[in-house]
Amino acid sequence: MNQGVIVKGIAGFYYVRVESGEIIECSARGKFRKSKLTPLVGDRVAISMIDETHGTIEEIKTRESLLIRPNVANVNQAIVVFALKDPDINYTLLNKILIVIEHYGIDATICLNKSDLDDFEFEKVKKIYKTIGYDVLKVNALTGEGIDALREKLKGKISVFAGPSGVGKSTISNNIQKDIIMETGGLSKKISRGKHTTRHAQLIEVSNDTYIVDTPGFSSIDLSFIKADELQYVFKEFKVGECKFSSCLHHKEIGCKIKEDLENGLIPQERYTAYINILEELQDNRRGNR
Repeated sequence: MNQGVIVKGIAGFYYVRVESGEIIECSARGKFRKSKLTPLVGDRVAISMIDETHGTIEEIKTRESLLIRPNVANVNQAIVVFALKDPDINYTLLNKILIVIEHYGIDATICLNKSDLDDFEFEKVKKIYKTIGYDVLKVNALTGEGIDALREKLKGKISVFAGPSGVGKSTISNNIQKDIIMETGGLSKKISRGKHTTRHAQLIEVSNDTYIVDTPGFSSIDLSFIKADELQYVFKEFKVGECKFSSCLHHKEIGCKIKEDLENGLIPQERYTAYINILEELQDNRRGNR
């Protein structure tokens, strides 16, 4: 049997890049449906050949990771793309995307496009996020500035590109792999967001064993799957477990180590404020669902 990686899935058909570099259109065995296991982009699979261009997925290898919304398997890292301007950075959305990535245990790098527009904003992002352990890169998708550093970051990994529409994810992807032509849409001034031109998650081979996943843009994230008392664990700068009370939510409690770290400058005020806002949002949603 041939070994390969699912690079795209549409309407029950899966496109598998096999070791020879060819793309084989495959269907999945009924056993996967019976076991409620759906093949996903990023899955490493074994396929049998029907003819030269068609095959059947016989086996799905054990997944190393699984992202939900977008549904992608075996992702090693997330490249979180925002524009420095036009549209302005939505810090609430940025923090929520990072929460989702931390929840799935995947490394994240913040990539800021349109580097020529706002140096002040770049320094602000770097001050907040680099100090707590996130790599922060600056690129210009049109001129190519910073693309080599980003390409180096991708080597040997499956990386998912995440972020709102209109910030240049597809254009950056095009710049990284110029042989891949992806439809890109202009920014809609009326609604200040890009058109959803990437409609299906797809895995793009940049070089040997190096893939990127471009996903549909999104403007909001539902965090209802995270409980309020679990939120603290997806803020990587929080030293959880050192507070006076084990049930501490780091809000109004006494003897809170997190608030002590905040006062000592070890936690950025912007991140703590984001934590409190999201905590209260989760608590309000829970009360509303009772």
